[in-house]
Order: sequence, then structure tokens, then C-alpha cells
Amino acid sequence: MGYQELKGNTENSSFTIGIVVAKWNSFITDKLLDGALQTLQNKGFADEQIVVAHCPGAYEIPFTARRLLSKVDGVITLGAVIRGDTPHFDYVCDAVNRGITDLNMAGNKPVVFGVLTTDNVKQARERSGQQGDGGNKGSEAALALLEMLSLSEAIEQL
Repeated sequence: MGYQELKGNTENSSFTIGIVVAKWNSFITDKLLDGALQTLQNKGFADEQIVVAHCPGAYEIPFTARRLLSKVDGVITLGAVIRGDTPHFDYVCDAVNRGITDLNMAGNKPVVFGVLTTDNVKQARERSGQQGDGGNKGSEAALALLEMLSLSEAIEQL
């Protein structure tokens, strides 16, 4: 076959990375941040290459990410929205999802969705690496951003 195949990788540590993390549900989001930072450190990133912006809650993530995008090569978004007894969960999840999607569609830099949307605290703890074998979604989001940055670079070189 004569087509070009483009793939990203997670091995390039020359980028500047932004991380937006919601303070709401910090018992979960702090662990997501720890996972993302550990992964970036393991991939060779220095502290000076990483900017962490703490916003009040998940609803504020898209605005914070948009502002941060002008200073970095890509952004990881981290938050935890846990279902309660009111429709608030649905409104926040929809707004955050739409906001991050809009940033990806309108911009030239990747924004990775690392916002947990869970039915209960147990699920959030599992996905933040606190219990069970659900891994750490913060770490996974960091790897996804590195891959997207690499893929974007490959596309740019066409």
C-alpha cells in the first residue's frame, strides 16, 4: 500500500504541558494530578515544562484550559463529577464535555479529557488509583496528551 500512516508516540519530552485540575472533589482530583505528574516525570519532563492551574470546579475547566492554551503546547483536564440526587450532575458533565470538545475543534492544540463522571465515590476512587485495579485516569490522560502532541507534530510535517 502506498498511503502514509501517521501515529503519535509518548516518547517526546520537549513539549510544555498544561494541566487544569478542579479543586472540587480534591480527594479524587489530587490523585489524578499525582498520576499525571508522575507519568510526565517518568517520560522525562522537568518541572519547568509543566504548568498546573487549579480552578474551583469542573464547570470552570474549559475556561481555564482555554486561557492556558496560549502558554503551553497542550492541556490535560482533570476533574471529578460524582452523581448526586439532583440533575446538577448532568448539567455540569454536559457543559464540561461541550467546552473541552469546542476547544479541540476550534484550536490548533490538543486538550485531553481527564474528567471523571462517575455514579458514586467508589467508582471515582477506582479510576483515580485509590482502590481496585482501575488504574489512574490522570496518568492515562497524560499519555493521551503526549500521543496527541506527537501526532499533531507528524501531521504538521506533512
